[in-house]
Amino acid sequence: MTDIDTTAPAIVETESGGREQRWALPADEASLLELIHICFDEYWDQIWFGIIMEGAAWEVAAPNPPRRISMHDGYATVDFGRWHFHLCIGENQGRGRELGRIRKCARAELYRRLASDGFPCSWGVRLYNGRGEQMMTVMLPNPFLTNHQQIRDEPAWGQLELWDKLRARYLGLSPDPFDRAGKGFRHS
Repeated sequence: MTDIDTTAPAIVETESGGREQRWALPADEASLLELIHICFDEYWDQIWFGIIMEGAAWEVAAPNPPRRISMHDGYATVDFGRWHFHLCIGENQGRGRELGRIRKCARAELYRRLASDGFPCSWGVRLYNGRGEQMMTVMLPNPFLTNHQQIRDEPAWGQLELWDKLRARYLGLSPDPFDRAGKGFRHS
């Protein structure tokens, strides 16, 4: 694992006018493979994942625990049986050094989305390739939403377990009371 800055990040204005805080995560193969295992082996039934970008949001729920998570030629494969996905997180032979650099995850981050009232409303992980293009977003369990993405009447703060676990593992940070100060889920 590489050294990273764990201080509270500034609030960033997103392209869509939302606001987030972002923490850099290590982007080496071992750290990313561990992150994939934690999210998909342990929390497969509580996360949503896909690509979230302007004009498209693929919010996929795993149908079952992965049958296998494996590595080949720099690619992690998460296999659910009927379907699977690949993420280039290590060295890839590809068709030359430049293509391998583009394919490989170059940046990973934890993010905390803030509602218009300034309090957290969603939490996640993003991976970007060498061109800065989004490879995947993992939407972490949300205390304001059920596992079927329905709005809860009351927050279930235990849903922040994975967020707290990733902050502790990769950033050396303990749970943040600010995460439990939110008022509800809001698109912003």
